[in-house]
Amino acid sequence: MLPPPRRLHRRQVLIGAAATLGLAGCMEIDGTAPVRTAPPHVVARYGAFEDGGFHIGAVPPSLLNIRTYRVVVAYTGPEAAGTIVVDPYARFLYLVTGPQRAYRYGVAVGRAGRGFAGNAVVRRKQEWPSWAPTRNMIRTQPEMYAEYAAGLPGGPQNPLGARALYLYRGGKDTYYRIHGTNDVRSIGHATSAGCIRLFNHDILDLYERAPLGTPVKVRTKAESRLYEGVMEEQPDGTLVQLEPPVIWPDGY
Repeated sequence: MLPPPRRLHRRQVLIGAAATLGLAGCMEIDGTAPVRTAPPHVVARYGAFEDGGFHIGAVPPSLLNIRTYRVVVAYTGPEAAGTIVVDPYARFLYLVTGPQRAYRYGVAVGRAGRGFAGNAVVRRKQEWPSWAPTRNMIRTQPEMYAEYAAGLPGGPQNPLGARALYLYRGGKDTYYRIHGTNDVRSIGHATSAGCIRLFNHDILDLYERAPLGTPVKVRTKAESRLYEGVMEEQPDGTLVQLEPPVIWPDGY
């Protein structure tokens, strides 16, 4: 039997997390996660550029904060290096790089992204992927999707963005996608449609780091609370941490 989890004092948890991210100077101690605009070198990372003959616009600096831009973090989950971990409830995606280390990307989560949990494998990757709505999407929202029934080619107007990773389980397509988005304001929010979206800048980065065969773990709500704490959505659609995560003893 596992030993019961222990909770650190809220101030201890926040100080430790802030020190890990180099954010002690802007830390809050009322239980909420600090939101900080990005430093200049991060803003530069999300500048405009060309890819595959298409223009990718800059992400406005006002949309870049510690919950949305890519950052290296001290990872607390049990997954092995090389695993993608999706937390649709905290709106983060991790690429585990080693013991207690991971790249963390901010994501937007659509309805489909909240309807899947468990393990999968990246079996297909596509640059500037084409897209077509499912029959169910056309049936339930014809005013929005019927005109795209024949599909939409890859490009700046495509909802899958610059890259897509296609997840399979048991050799079958799960129809769960990790992909880019041209709606940069959606990152960090829950949306009405889609799976897991990243800034186009970040999906290009993840695409290069995650080869075919990469294992993927999508957390349940209980797992999210264990590793990320309790989140509350604010009126503007962003998340605030109400309670810190449970801290498990070494060896869990």
